[in-house]
Amino acid sequence: MSETIRAPGRGKEVTSLSNPIIKDIRLLEKKRHRDETGTFLAEGMKLVIDAIENGWTIRTLIYAKAGRGQENVEKLATRCLAQGADVLIVSEKVLGAIARRDNPQMVMGVFEQRWTSPAAIRPAGNDVWVALDRVRAPGNLGTIIRTADAVGAKGVILVGQTTDPFATETVRATMGSIFAVPLTRMSEADFIAFAGKWPGTVAGTHLKGAVDYRKPNYREKPVLLFMGNEQAGLTDELAAACTVLIKIPQAGRADSLNPAIATGVSLFEIRRHALTFEGEVS
Repeated sequence: MSETIRAPGRGKEVTSLSNPIIKDIRLLEKKRHRDETGTFLAEGMKLVIDAIENGWTIRTLIYAKAGRGQENVEKLATRCLAQGADVLIVSEKVLGAIARRDNPQMVMGVFEQRWTSPAAIRPAGNDVWVALDRVRAPGNLGTIIRTADAVGAKGVILVGQTTDPFATETVRATMGSIFAVPLTRMSEADFIAFAGKWPGTVAGTHLKGAVDYRKPNYREKPVLLFMGNEQAGLTDELAAACTVLIKIPQAGRADSLNPAIATGVSLFEIRRHALTFEGEVS
């Protein structure tokens, strides 16, 4: 398939909040508009550069007037224009309105969303994937994506009505990992069928789990780690799709962990097993 060649973008200075382009960008706060346009907003020079370096398509680059004359900003703007993106130079007032917070980042970008098809997932070897059942908090989802990136997981599967990974708060929490970790979404029924064909271990965290999270033989790769909803955990149907139910022992009064923390603890334990097996650690 030949690569689509985009015409050079346009540069424009914008100072009014009533500008229709700015109104459209501000609507990206709403999931409905993100879904309709297939786009989302990312804030910060590093995130924008990370996205472009990873091949994500930028539609619009926005930067503050204060960025004029700064070599790194000007180079980024030139690069985006050459790739067919529009470049908006905006006032601090407009930038703050888009970010919806004080002291916003100087640079922002509107990118096209990217999803991995479930059919494209072909687990093999030491691959680790993470599946999430109805995670509701954007901060939790963003932190999980960032942690999955840190341990080298191959991707994150969103099951059921999980919060939008392209919400601005989620993207912020990923600290750029949204651009490095493939994302897939499935219905509950599709995931159960998918898990049934998984060639390795499907480990689900569950309060009724009979196995300490450190005990399974995670060397039976690949591993699919399945985390439940913040309040309810995994449904009985989803728990039944796992090959092992694990738990993280609690020493204090709390009877459960935040899902992002629990995911991190479990993922690094899985990674420890893999490294031990490969002789990288003792």
